[in-house]
Amino acid sequence: MTTIPKPGPDPATRFPLQHYDRLCFLKNVVKNPNIQVGDYTYYDDFEDVQNFEKNVKYHFDFIGDKLTIGKFCAIASGVEFILNGGNHLVDAVSSYPFSIFGNGWEHAMEGRQFPNKGDITIGNDVWLGYRSVILAGVTIGDGAIVGAYSVVTKDVPPYTIVAGNPAKEIRRRFEEEEINQLLALRWWDWSLEKITAKVHLLTGQSITQIL
Repeated sequence: MTTIPKPGPDPATRFPLQHYDRLCFLKNVVKNPNIQVGDYTYYDDFEDVQNFEKNVKYHFDFIGDKLTIGKFCAIASGVEFILNGGNHLVDAVSSYPFSIFGNGWEHAMEGRQFPNKGDITIGNDVWLGYRSVILAGVTIGDGAIVGAYSVVTKDVPPYTIVAGNPAKEIRRRFEEEEINQLLALRWWDWSLEKITAKVHLLTGQSITQIL
């Protein structure tokens, strides 16, 4: 009898590791419609996977900013995303948010707005290390890696490793030509069957074998 190989795990599975509920396929846990997560992106939490949304800070509905995370990302415990609700005025005499307290201060922001740096966008196949922090307006490119405890204040190019506070480039994972090949390849958009058939190549170091 011919054994038919499994096509890979079901992306709709909440907890893909048997008898372990601290790692989840994140899209099946997130409830906020302004947080979008791709297939197979996982979140691992030392305590409870419900902490993920708690770690998306200052994400107020009335602002409407979004957190978008691609496919096949690895998000470590304690990673935080700081959205625009946490922004204060920096070019005014005072950074204090008088208007939110009312009682005669409600008009303090007339003709002005709190800073809005935009959405947070995380590409595909991105690894966010333990307790890293991603600030509003940042885009992290496909294949990038963010070191533990890093604070990412600006965009990270694809297939780049960054670390530190503020996060700075450590090195590129591949040569520029190889990065362009990988970006064109977009393996994360392959069928599950094709990914399964070539998964041993995806964990190897030869890009040419995948092309």
